[in-house]
Amino acid sequence: MEAVTEGGWGSLPVPLSPGVLRALRELRFHQMTPVQRALMSRRSFTSVRFTTDSPAYVMLLFFQSATIPLFMSNKDVAAEAVTGSGKTLAFVIPILEILLRREEKLKKMQVGAIIITPTRELAIQIDEVLSHFTKHFPMFSQILLIGGRNPIEDVEKFKEHGGNIIVATPGRLEDLFRRKADGLDLASCVKALDVLVLDEADRLLDMGFEASLNAILDFLPKQRRTGLFSATQTQEVENLVRAGLRNPVRISVKEKGVAASNTQKTPTRLENYYMICKADEKFNQLVHFLRQHKQEKHLVFFSTCACVEYYGKALESLIKQVKIMSIHGKMKHKRNKIFTEFRKLPGGILVCTDVMARGIDIPEVHWVLQYDPPSSASAFVHRCGRTARIGNVGSALVFLLPMEESYVNFLSINQKCPMQEMKPQTNVLDLLPKLKSMALADRAVFEKGMKAFVSYVQAYAKHECNLIFRIKDLDFASLARGFALLKMPKMPELRGKCFPDFTPVTVNTDSISFKDKNREKQRQKKLEEQRKEREENEGKKKFVKNKAWSKQKAKREKKKKVTAKRKREEGSDIDDEDMEELLNDTRLLKRLKKGKISEEEFEKKLTGSQRLKAETVEDIESEG
Repeated sequence: MEAVTEGGWGSLPVPLSPGVLRALRELRFHQMTPVQRALMSRRSFTSVRFTTDSPAYVMLLFFQSATIPLFMSNKDVAAEAVTGSGKTLAFVIPILEILLRREEKLKKMQVGAIIITPTRELAIQIDEVLSHFTKHFPMFSQILLIGGRNPIEDVEKFKEHGGNIIVATPGRLEDLFRRKADGLDLASCVKALDVLVLDEADRLLDMGFEASLNAILDFLPKQRRTGLFSATQTQEVENLVRAGLRNPVRISVKEKGVAASNTQKTPTRLENYYMICKADEKFNQLVHFLRQHKQEKHLVFFSTCACVEYYGKALESLIKQVKIMSIHGKMKHKRNKIFTEFRKLPGGILVCTDVMARGIDIPEVHWVLQYDPPSSASAFVHRCGRTARIGNVGSALVFLLPMEESYVNFLSINQKCPMQEMKPQTNVLDLLPKLKSMALADRAVFEKGMKAFVSYVQAYAKHECNLIFRIKDLDFASLARGFALLKMPKMPELRGKCFPDFTPVTVNTDSISFKDKNREKQRQKKLEEQRKEREENEGKKKFVKNKAWSKQKAKREKKKKVTAKRKREEGSDIDDEDMEELLNDTRLLKRLKKGKISEEEFEKKLTGSQRLKAETVEDIESEG
């Protein structure tokens, strides 16, 4: 293969069909997407490197120019490229060219290509790009198979229009393979399959789709072209490559910074910033920033669905004359509509979770704002990659707490992601009192705030980088003020803690009503039922069904063990003697379960150790 030194589609070593070239012109892709430089190995299944001194490597300037010829020449491809490098075209074009070159043309019910992707939004986007090409090839039908709608409708649509090219999410595709009783034998339809593409392959495995993928692969013919496309190659993807690809070639394309040894994982046209501010200052800084950039298009990332629900509503109330939309993974039917609508907007704010972090191409995003750092370092890179796409410029900003500042160095080393500091803005209005008054006026806001706080703390405790994001270092009082909470919620992580720096409201929160009259009516009805139940049960002895002593003991021991584990995770100092006693009790319980000791011996040893401890305590107290 010759080195490609210019970015025109005509410079490819394989000619493209006139219809494909026409679609590329209509989409204004006059050139391939530049990614600084990329190198491809001639040897099968060898990693691409970024040095040019070895004769085994051929220099290329564009990701598509590395991938398209190989995919079209009967090679299985495992392609890794920085986000925004044009992966979608790198598999859409080969799919069409391969199907056009078939000796036997596809019939209506025959499937020639399947593209599997982890999220509905990404599937919609790929389907949209594909439709720009297939309109020039009326002989090919395409179908989108995603969740959020009735599967029977998909069955009927396939039977009526066919689906030579399927774009799908794993769950819905697996479901349709099992719809033979509804009149669709998809297993027979895929016997003519030529190409399978797994887009965002690492994310497919991260999201727990491995079982669905294996089930789907069992239905597909072994003689096919397979492409795995991703921004990162994980060990799970490696295993999938070895299991599912035949004689594969790996292509790895990354941005290069100034230092030759420092392979940057984010686009070079991306300006990456971080801001250090306290938990109770973050929201005010965010609103101030968004008000200063009203005419631009933003993605604002939060760590949980509950945070998106709460802060999305808050931003809607506080930032006027800007279209603000919210989207997260727990939305079922609204997600597709919201995503499609936001893509068409010239400006606005999309408040979202990591459901929007991978592969999504929203035109002209100016800023990616990360209110909460993501749970993994790789997700940080994917979030940033929603801007500065296809050679455009863009900016990203992450808000960090003072104790999280070392995350900047961690990203620089771990993800090769350099950042520069943006100082907190001055003369910022304090909007938290207004957010509090919203909670006092509507129970829906109050409850959303409480749920958001709880979900944030729980997500923080599970952070992948727990040496930096340590829950025991969190200032819960400052955090609660930042969430504009009226009172502290009851949750295990806060048990036994005092918060002198947090002042709860004097209002009885049970008296806060819903603005929605129907919801308030239901709440009052439920409260009345609970009051009557309490009155009826007053004075009555609660009947507890007798359980075997060993079962009750086992339950108590399990609870003790879980409590001890949680305390260790929170970093609480647990008495060494108590820990030793707990471990001894656990060992005894295991011996009882294995039948090595009788229940009588178990009880004797257990009560014996407890009596010994009690006597020791008494002796110490009497000596004192």
